[in-house]
Amino acid sequence: MAARLWATRVASFLRLSVPFRGFATVLKDLKYSDSHEWVKIEGNSATIGVTDHAQNHLGDVVYVELPDVGAEVENGESFGAVESVKATSDVNSPISGRVIEVNTKLTESPGLVNASPFGDGWMIKVELKDGDELNSLMDADRYSNFCDEEDSNH
Repeated sequence: MAARLWATRVASFLRLSVPFRGFATVLKDLKYSDSHEWVKIEGNSATIGVTDHAQNHLGDVVYVELPDVGAEVENGESFGAVESVKATSDVNSPISGRVIEVNTKLTESPGLVNASPFGDGWMIKVELKDGDELNSLMDADRYSNFCDEEDSNH
């Protein structure tokens, strides 16, 4: 019993004394925006979601608002929102185009944004309007550096 109590105290101490350092996952084959959305290109369509870094800072997602299929999204403009236990945040489109699919699973299970931001937590699929917009997005290395700089300034 005493050993378990000691282990609990040590674990508690370590958890409180170690500064938070989010080792967010960044996938190499994606493009990233400075507002923390990712884009995966497949032919003329792009899948969009929020990054692991973003969901980490948001906390537990409790509600996701997404556009309808057929809606137009614009590069840098909000297309939806994510509500977490901490705050509500807009989700911006890193590219322009027309929404061709919406992840309806997020209506019932918004926590997928936390559990699988690059997988089951994707948000929308868009038909690309202008492929040149992708050139303004960051690759994985630049995005990782961007997140490190942003975190060190907070």
